[in-house]
Amino acid sequence: MVVMRVDSVEGERLAGRAHTAEFDAVFVESYPRLVRSLTVVCGDGEVASDCVADAFERAYVRWRKVGRLDDPVGWIRRVAINRAHDVHRRHRRRDRAVERLAGRPAPLGEPPEVADAQLLAVVGELPTQQRTVVALHYLDDLSVVEVARAMGITDGTVKYHLHQARERLRAAWPPDEGASG
Repeated sequence: MVVMRVDSVEGERLAGRAHTAEFDAVFVESYPRLVRSLTVVCGDGEVASDCVADAFERAYVRWRKVGRLDDPVGWIRRVAINRAHDVHRRHRRRDRAVERLAGRPAPLGEPPEVADAQLLAVVGELPTQQRTVVALHYLDDLSVVEVARAMGITDGTVKYHLHQARERLRAAWPPDEGASG
């Protein structure tokens, strides 16, 4: 009985090594090509490299299943592209938020740091939940789902607090008198 146990453990080790060797071969062959093509997709080589690395990490954890697919590299490519789209959406959302919250020009003679301090002061007036949701969503680039998970609340509650925070910020920091829109 002990011999069978040792044999089965040794068999699992050999199978694990084979899976690792197979994964390593796919990684070495595909990583540069995937980074190159994803750089074109997202326009940033560093982001592309991070996205492909994330995709390979996810594939490695699931390699017993992913390695048996007809096209494991296709699976990795799809995960990397999805990740790149997520990054793009987060950056776009952050940029829009920065424009809305701090897009006003600083008054003449006032350094930009003061305008940032004013924005911080206005955000600081928000209730704790709203301030936390705004910080996690806009500054830490977390999605609504990630903010909900981090705070231990529902997605709907995060959306509610974001909405309430935006309304309070609009009321506390009205647009310029001379601005149109």
